[in-house]
Amino acid sequence: MKPILIRAALLILILTAAAGLAGAQDTTRRTVTADEVNAIAKQMYCPVCENIPLDVCGTAACAQWRDEIRIQLESGSTPDEIIRDFVARYGDRVVGTPQDPTLRALSLVTPWIAAGLVVALALYLLLRWWRQRPALATAAGATQPADDDYRARLERDLQARR
Repeated sequence: MKPILIRAALLILILTAAAGLAGAQDTTRRTVTADEVNAIAKQMYCPVCENIPLDVCGTAACAQWRDEIRIQLESGSTPDEIIRDFVARYGDRVVGTPQDPTLRALSLVTPWIAAGLVVALALYLLLRWWRQRPALATAAGATQPADDDYRARLERDLQARR
């Protein structure tokens, strides 16, 4: 009877250890929804297509990237960490704007400065044209007597032919 008790105790010990190992498996993984993946993918761009957000692109590369985002979210990475990881591996093109604060400010401010300069130049030219308009009208009035003289000669010539 003694060997049966030893076997039973050994079996209980093995089952307890197996249950402990099963409970000690990776519990940090969580279920990630497609909305969570797309929230990050929306901030990134397709590596193959031009200016297509990652969340709506149908290429195989984008599908792989979305799967990679899902895996990183399941392992506990934050959205900022995931984006930084992709930028580190694939460059600033992934997010569309430079990650360096100086370059980002420069790339975002430059178009506004250029548009402001174009508007200022257009206003300057419009005002300059507007101020010169009266001078042009007086210059046009000075040519009117020449037109009257020409008209008078033309009418004399027409009457002479009759």
